[in-house]
Amino acid sequence: MQSDRKKVLPFKLSRLEFTRHFPMDPRKLSTQELVSYCLDSQDEAGWTEFVRRFQPLIAGVINRCVCRRVGPSPALVDDLVQDTYLKLCANNYKPLRDFNFKDDHGFFGFLKVVASRVVEDHFRGSHSQKRGSGREQEDIEEVRTAAPFRSSARQPAELAILMGQIERCLAKLVSEPNFARDHAIFWLYYRQGLTAKAIAQLPAIQLSVKGVESTLLRLTRFVKACLTAPPPPPRKKVSGG
Repeated sequence: MQSDRKKVLPFKLSRLEFTRHFPMDPRKLSTQELVSYCLDSQDEAGWTEFVRRFQPLIAGVINRCVCRRVGPSPALVDDLVQDTYLKLCANNYKPLRDFNFKDDHGFFGFLKVVASRVVEDHFRGSHSQKRGSGREQEDIEEVRTAAPFRSSARQPAELAILMGQIERCLAKLVSEPNFARDHAIFWLYYRQGLTAKAIAQLPAIQLSVKGVESTLLRLTRFVKACLTAPPPPPRKKVSGG
């Protein structure tokens, strides 16, 4: 009778490395392991656990900051919580990937700083003029309103995964000569909430308001088409003859 033996790997993995390669129960992971698991696996269960653990902290910071400025505003708090996730997920989750993890308290402090800066950016932007006028501006608003990545109905975990998809869509344009500028324009508008006029006034942009608006229209339409495009059919294997 053959005895059952557990399969062993031919090499040794640390617990952190193990979470990157094998399905895990996100609820059992440490903070560092959970963040690593979310970034490497793109598993919705991982992001759901991320939100469960950290949204109370993020929402609490935002609520206190908002109350100090304008009093209680649950709807605004909800919007700024989503903006915080957008900021964490921007540029292929660059803020999270760049964070130098030392301990849980350091990560909690990092989230508090990001959330408070989102509130500051919002109120700083609220003093700017409203987005311009005219047919071109109306077109921008129509496209913006329909943009799937600005839907307030999306859950933060779903939004986190979507941001990665948007970045991969934008990366398809990396060979364009003005990609770095256009990429910055896209996120300044959608993540930071700057107006087309405010973006055009930035020295590094070197575009008129009309040029910024045209760039936003083009990129927004491209991302929408990219996100809704059906996946390519699998390649047929060519049999040798």
